[in-house]
Amino acid sequence: MIRRTLIAAIALCSAMANAQGFPSRTVTLVVPYTPGTGADVIARLLQPRLADRLKQAVVVENKAGASGAIGTDFVAKAPADGHTLLFTATSHGTVPALKDSLPYDAAKSFAPVALAATSAMAFVVGPDLGAARMQDFVALAKKRPGALYYSSPGTGSPQHLAMELVKQESGMDLMHVPYKGSAGAATDLIGGHVQATVAALQTMAPFVSSGRLRMLAVLSAERSPAFPDVPTMKEAGLPDLVVETWYGVFAPAGTPPETIARLNGDVNALLREPEVKEALAKQGMAIVTDRPERLAALVDRELARWKHVVAAANIRGE
Repeated sequence: MIRRTLIAAIALCSAMANAQGFPSRTVTLVVPYTPGTGADVIARLLQPRLADRLKQAVVVENKAGASGAIGTDFVAKAPADGHTLLFTATSHGTVPALKDSLPYDAAKSFAPVALAATSAMAFVVGPDLGAARMQDFVALAKKRPGALYYSSPGTGSPQHLAMELVKQESGMDLMHVPYKGSAGAATDLIGGHVQATVAALQTMAPFVSSGRLRMLAVLSAERSPAFPDVPTMKEAGLPDLVVETWYGVFAPAGTPPETIARLNGDVNALLREPEVKEALAKQGMAIVTDRPERLAALVDRELARWKHVVAAANIRGE
């Protein structure tokens, strides 16, 4: 008993010493996507500000590939001392549903630090479809099962899974046309080759504002300030349809709680800065400042939800 108590005390003292010594070297924000993506934009916005707060160099490193799994695995295997962090997005919760095996556990391999921001997704159709409301589109789709097509940036993408959830909740039978990226998915929707898509609101906003596309609903819990006249899915008769793109910071599992608390406070403080809030708002993002537990709960919900959606739709990851 005495030996176990001494071992526990030593471990606690070691963890406290490590936390008090944080940061002792460069902090790396690993973004598991290519430059220019939402997570990359936020990470680079916070990078110099976080360096100022930590009084230590902070770098952003893109480790893209396998829908984010390569960079995510890199952080999972990094030392649990707070110097290597994961700045990731929605695919953190969708990829595990699509792959039979991953070299990490999306929940257990990480210590949540902070949910940084969310952005709305929108249900968009071509302007000549004859559907002015979401209810109109659902009715049209049910009259013509399997005759309407929707685009996505690729099989297994968050947009693809979100549309499959819309289908399951509404009872629509739509055909999926995957593209290699968002540009092709939007171009063919504008051209009338497909009839609908679910995409990030900020991606579709220019086309909607110019009249080339029509936004029927947003998948967020509240209406978007950018399009206050567009109803939510709940208002359109689908109350369980809330899907948002999210961005969060994680550390490797086992990172000292004191270090997590320090990072959580620093990230939240930076997100509250007016310049940061304004910059994210221009990207269609809403900041979130809360405790790590909120991000942990979100991941648990996302993992369960997308596993169910993928199984029900019989989707196989590429």
